[in-house]
Amino acid sequence: MQIYGIDFTSAPSKTKPIACAEAWLEFDVLHIKKFRRFIDFPSFMEFLKRSPVWIAGMDFPLGQPRKLIENLQWGTTWAEYVNRVGQMTKQEFVETLNQYRQDRAIGDREHLRQTDKLTGAISPMKVYGVPVGKMFFEGAPRLLAAGFSVLPCHPTNDPRIAIEIYPALVAKSLIGKQSYKSDSKQKQTSEMQFLRQEIINQVRSTISKTKYGFAIEINSQLARECVDDASGDTLDAVLATIQTAHASQQPNYGIPENCDRLEGWICHL
Repeated sequence: MQIYGIDFTSAPSKTKPIACAEAWLEFDVLHIKKFRRFIDFPSFMEFLKRSPVWIAGMDFPLGQPRKLIENLQWGTTWAEYVNRVGQMTKQEFVETLNQYRQDRAIGDREHLRQTDKLTGAISPMKVYGVPVGKMFFEGAPRLLAAGFSVLPCHPTNDPRIAIEIYPALVAKSLIGKQSYKSDSKQKQTSEMQFLRQEIINQVRSTISKTKYGFAIEINSQLARECVDDASGDTLDAVLATIQTAHASQQPNYGIPENCDRLEGWICHL
């Protein structure tokens, strides 16, 4: 099975590309074969459309909180409100969320989905700091337009399947809550590099088969790229691949039947 782990960004560039780890799950071994980096959305989407069959773990929110959708009357299905968002400019989307927050009580300005509460993820409405709301804006409408099967929000007959994952959960299970990455060069430390090496060591160790249900094969060059990339994007793409491979082996990809399809679900270990 072809598997992609996607570390997404709302503004891809040469200095901050979309990172994609490409892997193949064969029997009980996950072979991480190569990294791809995309500096713009057209090249990223062209790559996804060119590949005929895959499952991809996307590290960004595929949905928004039900409370937001209902309060803004954006529609009753994922496809309906994502299509509405796709007709906005990024500035219009950001301003809509800003206006929505203005008159709301503190603590009720950025809602969480049920899956965010369970995994500790931040609100998909957030457009500052870690702007996952902007990632949703750039990513979800493109997946809808491409016709991919987006689970559990918008299943189609397309053999290309997108699920939402959260690489930080894998990292936390390996090194705890210690920080292993930073986009700011001033905050990048040798300790973070050591932690990235520790994550890779554990991923490549024999415990992976017990922990994830499959062994993980990654060559020394790719492992070194994960350690040397201080932003953590390369390593996160690998962790996303592991989560995606694990989800692919679970009934219904590990997604509960009673989850809220309007909001989506983070597939986690």
